[in-house]
This record gives sequence, structure tokens and C-alpha cells, in this order.
Amino acid sequence: MAETVKPYFCGGFSACFASLCVHPIDLIKVRLQILPGDASIMSVGGKIMAEEGVKGLYAGLSASLTRQATYGTARIGLHSAFSKELKERNGGNPIPMWQTFCSSFCSGAIASSIGNPFDVSLVRMQADSTKPVEQRMGYTGVGNAISRIIKEEGFSALYRGYPPTLLRAICMNVGQLMTYDVCTEQFANAGLAGLSLNLASAAGAGFACAWLSLPPDMVKTRLQNMQPDPKTGLMPYKGVVDCFTKIAREEGVLRFWAGFGAYYARCAPHAMIILMVREEVIKVYDGAFGLKK
Repeated sequence: MAETVKPYFCGGFSACFASLCVHPIDLIKVRLQILPGDASIMSVGGKIMAEEGVKGLYAGLSASLTRQATYGTARIGLHSAFSKELKERNGGNPIPMWQTFCSSFCSGAIASSIGNPFDVSLVRMQADSTKPVEQRMGYTGVGNAISRIIKEEGFSALYRGYPPTLLRAICMNVGQLMTYDVCTEQFANAGLAGLSLNLASAAGAGFACAWLSLPPDMVKTRLQNMQPDPKTGLMPYKGVVDCFTKIAREEGVLRFWAGFGAYYARCAPHAMIILMVREEVIKVYDGAFGLKK
């Protein structure tokens, strides 16, 4: 039992811990994606501090932790479980890159379906204070957000923006976990070991997952945060394709990487914290349950 639970507990704990550390950067990233103009990390961060205080930097934290407890646990745990099974089927030898890709692809896809309701709640709570006072939802927590979204907009609203969320999850998992595995092997062959190996591999994984997943993350944020126009009652976007098209046509293709600095500042430390904390949690877990290293 302990062996079966191990990848999920260790992955989920490290994901929650990492999100707690980088939540302010994630909040700023969301604000950059929905605010018009050429806002910067410093201007958005300064505005939040001035108007909402330090507490404002942690808006939506309950949704973030709940999301990681579900989505993060699933994507990291399933990848570890799939990789272990593939390795055993390969006679204990390292699995080829295509199998690592398949493992990270499938685990990311499965996890996205579990975590999407909490992702919608997170985006709504992080963006709420940017709206006019009369349009703010005033969610008090993740439970309140989910229950009100279902009551006021229907259950399907919890899966608004799911296609780009699915694509983002796949890009993030492939970029983070597959790249980490590949970098670890390559850097180890180059002579790196210990903390240096973990840091270098995690930094490479952070950049890859940020670059690949930011465009679908942009679309996901826009779709999950959209509300009907007060005057016409129409939604700003009809769907994923319409959102991609309008952003590209009206704001330019480079807009898909708006806030890349904040996103990378979130993804790289998040990946590094997850991957390094997971290694330490695994050691403690193995020792507590007497499992083989």
C-alpha cells in the first residue's frame, strides 16, 4: 500500500509546497494576461501591494492549493507510476524518450480533467479585484467559488476553457517531467551530480514547460475569466479557436507570450521546487515506511 501511494503523496506534497512559494508570481501572471496595455511585472505587483496589500498577493491561494492537491498529485504521481511500470516492462533498463513522452503526455491529460474546476476557481479569484466593483464576484474561498459557479452558471462552467487547459497540461507535463528526465540523463553523462545536477535539470525543465505551455495558458485564462457583456449579454469569445484567432488578429501573435517573464519566474522555480522537494520527501517517505531506495 505504501509503495502504491508513494508517487502520489510525494508528488502532491511537493506540488502544493511549490505553489505556496510561487503563488504571488502566478497571481501577477494572470493579471498580466487579462489587463490591457503594456503592463509589467513591477507595475502590476506594485498596484496589488498599493491597493490590496500583501494579502492581495495571495488571492485565490485556497484554490491554488486545492488544484495542486488534485491536478498536481495526479500529473506527477501518474507519471511516476507509468514510468516505473514501463521501466519494469523494459527489464529494469532506462526507458526510451518516446515512452517518457507518452507517460508525461497521458498523465498530464488525465490530471487536467481532474483539476479544471479548481483552475477555473483559481483564475476567477485571482482576477476578481481587477473588475469594476459592481462586477466583482467576491468569492470567499474555493468551496464558495465552485458552489456559486455551479448555482449561477451551471456545472459546465467549471469546465470552461477545458480544451486549452488540456493542451496546457500536456505541454507543461511534457516540458517539465520529460525534459527533466532527459536533462538529468544528459547532464549526468556530462559529469554533473547531486544538487548541481538537480538544479541544472530543473532549470532546463522550467524553461521548456514555460515556453510550450504559455500560449494555451493565455487562452485558458481568457476563457475561464470571461463574463457576458453587461449591455449585449454576449461572451467575448465563442470558444478556443475564436479566442486564439482574436488574440492573434487583434493583439498580435507575440501576445501569446505576454507575461513570459512572470510565467518563467513562476514555472522555473515551481519546477525546481517540485522536483527537488520531491526527492527529499521520497527519502523521508522511504525511511518512514522502510521501503527500498
